[in-house]
Amino acid sequence: MLVNEMADNTPQKHAPAAPLPEAWVKTELARHPQRPYPMDYITALFTDFSEIHGDRQFADDPAMTAGMARFHGQPVMVIANLKGRTVKERVARKFGSPDPEGYRKALRAMKIAEKFGHPVFTFIDCAGANPGLGAEERGQAEAIARNLLEMSRLRVPTIATITGEGGSGGALALAVADRVLMLENAIYSVISPEGCASIMWKDATKKHEAAAALRYTAVDVKRLGCVDEVIREPEGGTHNDPALAMKIVNERLDHHLHELQSLSLQAMLDARYQKFRNIAQFYTTA
Repeated sequence: MLVNEMADNTPQKHAPAAPLPEAWVKTELARHPQRPYPMDYITALFTDFSEIHGDRQFADDPAMTAGMARFHGQPVMVIANLKGRTVKERVARKFGSPDPEGYRKALRAMKIAEKFGHPVFTFIDCAGANPGLGAEERGQAEAIARNLLEMSRLRVPTIATITGEGGSGGALALAVADRVLMLENAIYSVISPEGCASIMWKDATKKHEAAAALRYTAVDVKRLGCVDEVIREPEGGTHNDPALAMKIVNERLDHHLHELQSLSLQAMLDARYQKFRNIAQFYTTA
């Protein structure tokens, strides 16, 4: 009895918690509340930004911005989704998830850029398009599909940069570009890890397993051929040194724009077509 009592009073040793999968660590960095948002990049990298409002069909979507600007003195068009910083602003912007009028505004801006021969830059930090009833009633799927089609044949250089979350068709509607760049700690996926876990395991708490299975980190997506370059970040993430992050992104955007402008229009369009035709093609040998 004495032995048993002594044994009961012995402090129990608990096994250390398993480390989080690297994919989930990247997810938390991509969603970090202090991470620079697309509007921060627009403010830092472009001058003379003049915003365009409305889609000329229904409304002006506060979750999407578009406007004419200058990049290193050159006229360009800049398009990005907006999340907002404060709770009030996030609610107003639907946490960065655009309605169909947001995508139609973006397309309107792209067509203006095409008319005047201006390159198009897009910045993406979007968990997905707004799945609300009103958005569906107003043609969310058609708006996204139309952007995919029109971006694929836009007759000006296009560069898309995924700065945080690149979620589903909501992100892809701004990312059918000649160059798709992705920050080191960003993610790019068809679905969020929480959504994937809810569908596959009927349990959203399995988000860590889903994150690992989706292979949506920058390294994974680059290996699959879905992005053209992974842009390094300051140690610990862009929120640790936003100024350095902006400098690095500015340098890479300038590099890719010069590369694209050195090509003939037909060569650029052919390369864009072949790139997206080859994504997700896999071959085996006997």
